[in-house]
Amino acid sequence: MIRTTCEYCDAELRRAGLGRPQRFCSGRCRVAAHRKKRAGEAVPAEIRGQKRWIRHGADKTPLRADTGRAASSTDPRTWTDHGTAARSPHGAGLGFVLNGDGIVCVDLDHCLTADGQLAPWAAAILNACPPTYTEVSPSGTGLHLWGHGHVVRGRRIRREDGAHIEVYGTGRYIALGRRYGQAPAELADISEVITSLTT
Repeated sequence: MIRTTCEYCDAELRRAGLGRPQRFCSGRCRVAAHRKKRAGEAVPAEIRGQKRWIRHGADKTPLRADTGRAASSTDPRTWTDHGTAARSPHGAGLGFVLNGDGIVCVDLDHCLTADGQLAPWAAAILNACPPTYTEVSPSGTGLHLWGHGHVVRGRRIRREDGAHIEVYGTGRYIALGRRYGQAPAELADISEVITSLTT
C-alpha cells in the first residue's frame, strides 16, 4: 500500500505514488524521525528489558506498536517489547509505560534553553539527585530523571516562573527523548529527591 502521509508528522505527502516511495514530507521530518527512533538505544537495560513499550504520535497520543491504533497506559495488551516498538513504523517515537513497580520518572518541564543551558532551579534538582539515567525530553526543552522510588499518585507542581515539575510512577507513559550529556545508563534510587519535591 502506498503511503500518503508523513511518518513523522502525518502531513499529506505531495508526491505520494510518484517515483520512489516517499516516507517523509521534508528532510526535517526525516531527521527528526531518525533521532527519535535512536532515542531508546541508550536506555538502561532495566527499562529496555520490560515489555511495557508503546509508540506515540507527534501529538503524544499513545499508539500500539503493532497496529498504530490507540494504546493505553493501563492495558498491558496494548504494550510490547522494546525491539518491536523500536522497529515499528507507527507514530513519531517510543514511549515507556510506568506501572507502579518502582520505576519512576521526574519530568522537569521548560528547564532547557534553545542553546542547551539548564535553568538554575533544575540544576539544583539534578545536583541533589544521585547519578541516574537522565534524558532530554522530545520537545528539547525539558529533562526526564529516571530512577527508583515510590510514587502512589502522580504529582504536577507548577512553579512561579510557569515551568512544571511532574512526578509519575504508575498509570502514565513517558515519551522517550535522548540521553542528557554523560548520564549513566542505569537507574538510581531517587526517593529523597521525590520526597523533597512532593512534600
